[in-house]
Amino acid sequence: MQAGTLSSFLKRGAIWGFIVLELIFFTVAGEFLSLSDKAFMDVDNMLLLFKQSAPIGIIAMGMTIIMVNGNIDLSVGATYAISAIVLLDSMTWPVFAGLGDWVIPISWGLALLTGILLGALNGLIVWKTGVDAFIVTLGSMLGYRGLVFMYNGEQPTSHLNWTLVDFAEAQFLGLHTATWFLLIVTALIWLLMNRTVHGRNAYAIGDNRTAAINAGIRVGPHMMINFVIIGFLAALSAVVFYSESGSVNPNDGELYELWVITAVVLGGTKLTGGAGSIVSTFGGVLAIQLLRKGLAHIGADTETVNLVIGLILIAVLFLDRQLNIKGKEELKV
Repeated sequence: MQAGTLSSFLKRGAIWGFIVLELIFFTVAGEFLSLSDKAFMDVDNMLLLFKQSAPIGIIAMGMTIIMVNGNIDLSVGATYAISAIVLLDSMTWPVFAGLGDWVIPISWGLALLTGILLGALNGLIVWKTGVDAFIVTLGSMLGYRGLVFMYNGEQPTSHLNWTLVDFAEAQFLGLHTATWFLLIVTALIWLLMNRTVHGRNAYAIGDNRTAAINAGIRVGPHMMINFVIIGFLAALSAVVFYSESGSVNPNDGELYELWVITAVVLGGTKLTGGAGSIVSTFGGVLAIQLLRKGLAHIGADTETVNLVIGLILIAVLFLDRQLNIKGKEELKV
């Protein structure tokens, strides 16, 4: 098999093979160890898996665009937390008193606007200063998290709206509301990346930024739009999750950026940019959640889960590096 063909297969097809192996392993291990009376591949269990994948998955779609572009966003967890606080707290603001359930779309809009503005700020700084996105979003991650603690100290922000809870817990065609949001976002981002000029430009910029500039692509504004998109999706993820839970702690969303990046890389997106697949990212999200759920199913603790996923990420990054060594005719492991 030629190196190019092997590379394409490993990046686009391997994630689904990995998911199949996970399903087989955890099903057999669970039965062998007899740690749970409920089958791992139970239908209800799988539907819950999709629902639990939504918060990370929605953000991962935006992170795929960012990473295809050759950038990264470390502030998504903090953006997620701030948007959640705005969502829940705005429902109690005196200015909206008397609106009843009509406050719901207003609070949703304010939360989403928060994500958009925070993403736009990241994109504007990257565009106008030329500072690497890693450094910019590392700073904004700390700054935005600081705003979370400044807003309400270490106290949780809580407000439970039962109309919102009923909407969040509803099912349509057997799928939870959160699952539908994940599927719709995945479909829309796939269309953006595969059927629009913006998507083609994202790959071109990530592959060779200088050539993209010479081709007339406005790289700065393009990257800013992508940061706005991921900010919006981080806020949407918060809206979907906290509509049901009704309470956000100031530490919520911590390490989300690492989970998201792991899922995106596991799906085959290059850290250096220029290559990536929305469908494979979706597979990466499912694989991560399946791994977390499967390890818990056989009795592993949180530390073990983090260790296993960390080792898998290192292995994937090693394979990515090997697959992209220029001038090699075959994969060397």
